[in-house]
Amino acid sequence: MRAAPLIRPPRLRPGDRVAVVAPSGPLVPERLDGGLDLLRGWDLDPVAGPHVRGSHDTLRYLAACDEDRARDLQEAWCDPSVKAVFAARGGYGAQRMVDLLDWSAIRAAAPKPLVGFSDVTVLHEAFAVRAGVATLHGPAIAGEAFLKDDATREGLRRTLFAPESVRRVVSASSRPLVPGRARGVTLGGCLTMLATELGTPHARSGAAGGLLLLEDVGEPPYRIDRALTQLLRAGLLAGVAGIVLGSWDRCGPYERVREVLRDRLGGLGVPVAEEFGFGHGDSALTLPLGVRAELDATAGTLTFDAPPLT
Repeated sequence: MRAAPLIRPPRLRPGDRVAVVAPSGPLVPERLDGGLDLLRGWDLDPVAGPHVRGSHDTLRYLAACDEDRARDLQEAWCDPSVKAVFAARGGYGAQRMVDLLDWSAIRAAAPKPLVGFSDVTVLHEAFAVRAGVATLHGPAIAGEAFLKDDATREGLRRTLFAPESVRRVVSASSRPLVPGRARGVTLGGCLTMLATELGTPHARSGAAGGLLLLEDVGEPPYRIDRALTQLLRAGLLAGVAGIVLGSWDRCGPYERVREVLRDRLGGLGVPVAEEFGFGHGDSALTLPLGVRAELDATAGTLTFDAPPLT
């Protein structure tokens, strides 16, 4: 599949009702409360899914059983009064519930922003492939970056309410692993999730013509190598236009990680920007997925052809 622009959902407006769901792991209740309060401070009306505060009876790494987590997301997406859906956190579990979603109903519902990262990469890919909807690789509202970092919150707020103001994303931390410019449609997210999703009905078979975003957490260099090698062997990177690398938190000394990234990606002959500032970090940019953009790996910028939301 060649990466193509997707349907851009409408922007948010003051007073909008939004939903918070937990498609993956359980969360700390106090963090959820803090995130809901911050959304209220944006003059939004956030509602938590019925099972957001729950946990699986036996598998404690899941927020609730697969059916309940899927139902929360399905009902939030298909509720016309809900104007956006936020993931409370990542963790693990989206792969277990994504097959339970009714994609006919999701396609029939009006598109809306879906915000999350990490394990939510599974849903970003599924909504792109099965529903043709652009999504937002952004912070979890019960995550530390959203709760503690002003820049993280402001980036997401501007994306949601004033999307024309974020058509050009500048990363102060970025540097070129491979210099140059490239144009393509943004896609990607957590490296491990992209690798483990290969071959499923919700994953694309290739990223040709795309600007691929990659980041991860807690994976030592050899496992990053393994996941990148899997993407290469499966042909996902054939024809990719450019690559944007985010954070590699708790993946070991960055220079060792960088050696792997250079070894696996440097020979593709496309621009690669590293340390772009999204993903699992103390501060995280919000980046649209499914929107055509130009990457300048040398300058550390992503310039989108259109605002991420309409």
